[in-house]
Amino acid sequence: MKSPILQTATRYLLPILLLFSVFLLLRGHYYPGGGFVGGLVASIAFVLHSFANGTADTLKILRYQPISFIPIGLSLLVLSTVAPLLGGLPPMTALWFEQPVPVIGMIGSALFFDIGVYLVVIGVILTILFTIALD
Repeated sequence: MKSPILQTATRYLLPILLLFSVFLLLRGHYYPGGGFVGGLVASIAFVLHSFANGTADTLKILRYQPISFIPIGLSLLVLSTVAPLLGGLPPMTALWFEQPVPVIGMIGSALFFDIGVYLVVIGVILTILFTIALD
């Protein structure tokens, strides 16, 4: 059953929830939050859209299958973990760029690690839920 009220609300909530998830992602390496919480919020946004409009329409919005986010996220995780080894440092040592980026702040390997976690969480949750919904 597709509710017009839920569809209208989802049209406004989806971008707000996705923006909030990016805020949590970027805030995470300074304060509580990060890739896991941001990925959960983004997944909830897409699940809400799926409830309102159907899983097929949500997959059209994503453009890629959710399972494709998992290897991309895992690659970022591995690269941010192994990158310090190239400089003779222990794995998972934080590397930081010299200049801060406006709005975001200092960018380092922790942010890329969080982005990898973000993508893996979105990929896993949406793959599981959409697989169940389509069967």
